[in-house]
Amino acid sequence: MNLDPESLYVHLGRLVETMPDLKGPGPITADTNQWLGRAAVLIEAAFGKTAVDLIPFKLAVDGLDSAAPLRGMNAQTIAATVHRALAKAELAAPAASQGAFIAVGASFSALAAVSKVLAVARRSVLIVDPYADAKALTDFAVLAPEGVMVRILSDAGTVKPSLKPAAESWAKQYSGARPLEVRLAISRSLHDRLIVVDDAQAWTLTQSLKDFAARSPATIVKVDAETAELKIEAYAVIWQSSAPL
Repeated sequence: MNLDPESLYVHLGRLVETMPDLKGPGPITADTNQWLGRAAVLIEAAFGKTAVDLIPFKLAVDGLDSAAPLRGMNAQTIAATVHRALAKAELAAPAASQGAFIAVGASFSALAAVSKVLAVARRSVLIVDPYADAKALTDFAVLAPEGVMVRILSDAGTVKPSLKPAAESWAKQYSGARPLEVRLAISRSLHDRLIVVDDAQAWTLTQSLKDFAARSPATIVKVDAETAELKIEAYAVIWQSSAPL
């Protein structure tokens, strides 16, 4: 597989996100076999065809249908190899892409990844999160530079009750130093979790900010320019038609 460093990093990150329960119990399913096939290709792309990491990985895959505790040992070998490949790919990826994949429970890494995105804002930030709660402001929006307009777009059907008092407290504390506007789209109309910076760049998130990397690996990845333009235009229309919180 011939992938540029950034694409390889993204593919390996997705692989980690979708890792099945390799330890079992139960037979190896077709979905697990497909995942293992993708893993083999991406690990080879990361380490090279002759890398020593490939040997224990292949032996572990071949022995994955063994009885416990051997199956558990093989599952651990597979998972460890995939994570090493991800770490190697991250070092080769562009600096702007690094840190996009956050492990379970890595709350500081989650903050750092979002902070890196928000730090480049000069005029405005739009956070789209159907399940936004107080954490969208207290943990994440506050990472935007002072003077940058922060806009939160949530969903009238799924927004959390804590968002409104947090927004009111924000306005009292920061006033014009950190301008804020929160709006609610029509119930059940939002599906993306998105951060838009200066109406020019966009990043997608795999989870709502309230649960970001809390229970499963999370991802924040920059959207390509063409897709970003379409999303930014679409959410500008939704924003205009949404009601103030």
